[in-house]
Amino acid sequence: MSSKQRVMRVLKQEDLDAIVAIDELAVKQSRREYYERKIASILNKNASINCSLVCEIDGQVVGFVMGYVFFGEFGILDATATIDTLGVHPDFQKFGVASEMLDQFMMNMKAAGVKKIYTLVNWDDFALDKFFSRQKFVPSKRINLEFELP
Repeated sequence: MSSKQRVMRVLKQEDLDAIVAIDELAVKQSRREYYERKIASILNKNASINCSLVCEIDGQVVGFVMGYVFFGEFGILDATATIDTLGVHPDFQKFGVASEMLDQFMMNMKAAGVKKIYTLVNWDDFALDKFFSRQKFVPSKRINLEFELP
């Protein structure tokens, strides 16, 4: 794997098919419409800056990290960012692709003046929790609240 050329770059519209395919391998169903809306939102220059990344190895998209930068939302005065979607093709997992994408994402966010990056992990997703813990993420002082509609 080390001999292959890795490139981290900003997500583009043309990455849709590869992202949908990677996600489908993980969740066992196509979520094309979700990713069409999500990528349209990410690429909307009037709404936010595009901080989402893909990793290419030898020209093939093998991973992606999607997030947003917030400037004052939720009453938080400092610039913050969120990571809400992370995916790596199964053939390229366990080779540091996700870690490298996250490192690049964090460098980009620091350059943008972001002080904190947030993400949500299901309480029983031990693998993802362990991954973010290795990346120095810690439990937030903010509480995630939910209300189930009847």
